[in-house]
Amino acid sequence: MKIIVFGATGNTGKRVLAHGIKMGHEMTAFVRNAEKLCDQLGDHSAKHVKIIVDDMMDPVSVGEALAHQDAAIIAAGHAGQGEEFVRIVDNIISQCESEPRFSGRVWVMGGAGLLDIPHTDLIGNNLPGFPPEYINHNRNFERLQQSELDWSMMCPGTMSESREHTDPVYLYVTTETLPVPFQETIKEYSEAEIAAHLFSRLQELSVTYDDVATCMLDHLELEGAFKRKRVGLAYQNNMTMD
Repeated sequence: MKIIVFGATGNTGKRVLAHGIKMGHEMTAFVRNAEKLCDQLGDHSAKHVKIIVDDMMDPVSVGEALAHQDAAIIAAGHAGQGEEFVRIVDNIISQCESEPRFSGRVWVMGGAGLLDIPHTDLIGNNLPGFPPEYINHNRNFERLQQSELDWSMMCPGTMSESREHTDPVYLYVTTETLPVPFQETIKEYSEAEIAAHLFSRLQELSVTYDDVATCMLDHLELEGAFKRKRVGLAYQNNMTMD
């Protein structure tokens, strides 16, 4: 499969490239700094990646890069960039929509604050105390909802370099809702109390960059289970969830 990664030198993007190479995909990296990418991947892996050095805000360059690709993974920017972050994502999505030679899957990086809180009609990003810049993830999600693309939005919590579990765990994947159990009584809490409860459980939502990358790469088929869905990840042991 031919896969293009935007933001390929970031913590998530560089892992998508590395795992994609190992899986035998034809990987393309759209970056601003080819030297940085080669340093990260190493000479051997870099030889297996097509590198495009250009501006993600240039519609023509992005459109041409998308031509004949089977999937696009948008891991560029971060919510703290504000309006620039929103514009980057919007431009890439717009070119995915308008480039006739691209008709593939699109993954966009979001965050766990975009996921529905069980037993409520709330998401974390709208709760008091959440960083206001996270609203930019909301805006990217709203942009995707307006699109007819076969998209998915990856919504992990804090990402880390490696797992910190001593007991065997497996990756638990949800769509639309947070991947941790909540008591039904949470619907009786105030928004401030729900926010505090969520903050107290953030560690449960911590996953590795590698697991985020491989989850996206494992779900690139068109019309798949994650089409037009927000996707949450967490680690669980073999005990049944409440």
